[in-house]
Amino acid sequence: MHYADLISLSYRTVISHKLRSSLTALGLIIGIAAVIILTSIGRGIHTFVLAEFTQFGTNLIGVHPGKITTFGVSGASISTVRPLVIADAISLSKLENIIAVSPMIQGNARAEAGEKQRRTNVLGVGSALPVIWKIKVISGRFLPKGEESNPRAFAVLGDKLATELFGTASPLGQRIRIGSDRFRVIGVMEKKGQMLGFDMDDTIYIPSVKAMELFNRESLMEIDLLYKSNTAIANVQNTIKRTLIARHGREDFTIITQNQMLKSMDSILNILTLAVAALGGISLLVGSVGILTIMTIAVSERISEIGLLRAVGAERKTIFQLFLCEALALSAAGGLCGVLLGIIIVWILDAALPALPVELAWAYIIAAFIVSLLIGIAAGVTPAMKAARLEPLEALRTE
Repeated sequence: MHYADLISLSYRTVISHKLRSSLTALGLIIGIAAVIILTSIGRGIHTFVLAEFTQFGTNLIGVHPGKITTFGVSGASISTVRPLVIADAISLSKLENIIAVSPMIQGNARAEAGEKQRRTNVLGVGSALPVIWKIKVISGRFLPKGEESNPRAFAVLGDKLATELFGTASPLGQRIRIGSDRFRVIGVMEKKGQMLGFDMDDTIYIPSVKAMELFNRESLMEIDLLYKSNTAIANVQNTIKRTLIARHGREDFTIITQNQMLKSMDSILNILTLAVAALGGISLLVGSVGILTIMTIAVSERISEIGLLRAVGAERKTIFQLFLCEALALSAAGGLCGVLLGIIIVWILDAALPALPVELAWAYIIAAFIVSLLIGIAAGVTPAMKAARLEPLEALRTE
């Protein structure tokens, strides 16, 4: 029997039992649709998170206080946390290939303007922050230079915070109270939205030294640096390391590059996507059981047909191929319907829930369809072998 005839006969057999075939393929349809939906959400979150990390650029370096040193014995480690100070940031800003440096302190405080008050994020930063984070002032100006030695009580408001405290009136030149200290508003930032749950628009920017006083801190939480994009990151790291070791006497700090964070996040998010794909794959296993069950029943119901085919000269190989093709036809039909259903649901989710990041993961879609075909082969082999082993006379006697 030619392969074209095998395929044609297999599909006619599947179509002739519409209800049974539909119920059999339903498990695969649901399984593949689940894989596509879950991986699309996983891929969407993957893209969203990486975009959030890269919106400030990729040639960034963060210097954090403290470094963990191990001594080669299990459990023998010591954390040497030394403070990072404003002088460290100033010295780093003078290095070659460094474009801008900003000390960083983060906290939360109550902001008051007249009778209005609001608890908000407070960032103690340097004047170079807009260059480093690629943010702009929409009204007024940002913190001036030279605030490290003699800081003035200046504040720059996020767009949302300015609206909450002053409504439609201009906040420039107005006095606000942050915690127990008074500040004069000199600028308002443009809308930036959220970054990994941190609302950039509900934020106050004040000089880092003032933030240290406000939160009663003696050291910085971080120093952010922007370096030239045409410079080797290893050279920049080594220069920073040498400078801080010379100042501190030892390596009591940690240098983290934006690329390191991106690689770590990419690895974690890829594992997350794979995990949700595996959850959807459980439904595919259920679908394989359905195909195996139906094909086994089909062999029992069609013993006389098998005997007739064997009596007119069909070889065992032909019988085996016929039942295997039927299993493949079921899995292929279920796979295609599952792919279409999954893609349609993802499109609906994207249109109905714009806040939910979804993105079709074509690699997983193709893999799911291939797995559905492999399931058809695996589930069809045993019934096909059983059918091929039947003797013609014994099969005809069952009529």
